[in-house]
Amino acid sequence: MSQDRSRPGENGQDRIIAEARRTRELRDQGYREQALKLFPPVCGGCGREFDGKKLRELTVHHKNHNHDDNPTDGSNWELLCMYCHDNEHQKHQLEGTMEPDTGKGSPVTHQPFSGLGDLLKKKAP
Repeated sequence: MSQDRSRPGENGQDRIIAEARRTRELRDQGYREQALKLFPPVCGGCGREFDGKKLRELTVHHKNHNHDDNPTDGSNWELLCMYCHDNEHQKHQLEGTMEPDTGKGSPVTHQPFSGLGDLLKKKAP
């Protein structure tokens, strides 16, 4: 008789999330290894060189922000240190472009200072 041998506290949702994380890590390792073979270990943002233990700080950035777009020639990849990589994603989100993880998003429409120039002109003596 077969019995479910789930770890205590681990439900179906936890297993699905854990499996998705493992799958993503394996996929990430695959294209990261390919990118490290194609490109020199240099950050494309700040130009810092990486080797030895510091090499783990070098990440693969997807230029079009689609993590499923992984051509073997590396044309959608760029090596960035983790700081430049984080900065790149922050810029992308602030620009109001598409969200990187969903491929869908809405542009920024709120312009908080749009009428400030007119207000300042009216108050000038």
